[in-house]
Amino acid sequence: MGLDNPLHIAFLLIVLLLVFGARRLPEIGRSVGTGMREFKDSISGDTPRLTQTTQQPQAPAQPVATQAPVATPAPEAVQVPVEQTPQA
Repeated sequence: MGLDNPLHIAFLLIVLLLVFGARRLPEIGRSVGTGMREFKDSISGDTPRLTQTTQQPQAPAQPVATQAPVATPAPEAVQVPVEQTPQA
């Protein structure tokens, strides 16, 4: 009992196609392959290929100094003359 029979493999592929759909199967295959590759590299002690080709982010040359906001005094209350209307 196992997956040595081609009929079992075909049945498993049909079930996977029905469950996940045709669009998701390539994504699932890529992620399983990437996971297996990373696992194999971590077991053997090899460094991952991606970190060898990418550059580390560099720190900014000069740190940007931020100034604290200056407190401005509140404007004084100004009284505006109100026009008075004559009452009848």
